[in-house]
Amino acid sequence: MVLRVVVTLLEETSLFELAVPCAVFAGEGYELTLCATAPEGAQRAPGGLRLEAEHGLESLREADLIVVPACMMDGYEPPAALLDALREAHARGARIASLCSGAFVLAAAGLLDGRPAATHWMYAEELRRRHPYVRVDDRSLYVDDGLILTSAGTAAAIDLCLHIVRGDYGTAAAAEIGRRMVVAPHREGDQTQYALPPAPVPPQSEGLGQVLGWALARLHRPLTIAELASRAGVSTRTFGRRFAAEVGVTPLKWLNQQRLARARELLETTDLGVDAVAERSGLGSADSLRQHFHRALATTPAAYRRTFRAGTPKRLSSS
Repeated sequence: MVLRVVVTLLEETSLFELAVPCAVFAGEGYELTLCATAPEGAQRAPGGLRLEAEHGLESLREADLIVVPACMMDGYEPPAALLDALREAHARGARIASLCSGAFVLAAAGLLDGRPAATHWMYAEELRRRHPYVRVDDRSLYVDDGLILTSAGTAAAIDLCLHIVRGDYGTAAAAEIGRRMVVAPHREGDQTQYALPPAPVPPQSEGLGQVLGWALARLHRPLTIAELASRAGVSTRTFGRRFAAEVGVTPLKWLNQQRLARARELLETTDLGVDAVAERSGLGSADSLRQHFHRALATTPAAYRRTFRAGTPKRLSSS
């Protein structure tokens, strides 16, 4: 069985997300076609490149799988003809996959309404704002919702494409392509591992900044809301209201976010054991640290360290 894969060329598309499906689906079992989405002529790409394809939107009519790579986020409007072609392909039962911000093209075609969909964590809020009926998943590396598949950014495009191969031809076929591309056929965790840490603490001269700075220096200690409120010179109820207004989350959630960020930093930059990381970050025991990592990052401290540990860790004693 040979499956026909069509990859769409978008104006100013990301070259990486364009190259990934071309690399994955260029081998045995697939017939790969590049499809122009502009009426005529070459299409622009970053770095002054111009991209051309021999086929137009008519190629989508025979596709078993259509892949829409990342699109330009500023000012890009998908052509109406492309959106119509995607709707027609979906109606006849073709699979359609988007990579990174390519989810915005599928959403513009109405194909994501009521569905879970992944995109790069940096674009998740914008996708929610533009398309409120989409169930945006900003944690997953990719989402397989049957005929509609979506991925997070950049390397997650590889994850989704290998997932498709795994479903089409089995684990061994996906593993072989992974070896050829020198990538893992399956990654642990989700994209929350790669998202930025919590927002920085406000300057100590502003609002609750002084109290938050004091707390950050003492994350290894048990800290109560009453203690923080006392530092701020207000009641716990008033402190909770002010905290939510200034920071955007509850004091307890903020403390957990900061402690998790401290634990991530220690795992990345030191060779401290898991027990010591848990103690210094204020998360208590190794078991508690593992529970926080599983709940927030869908991975383990050990797996996180293997992925993100800096070159030569700074030596710290565990005392």
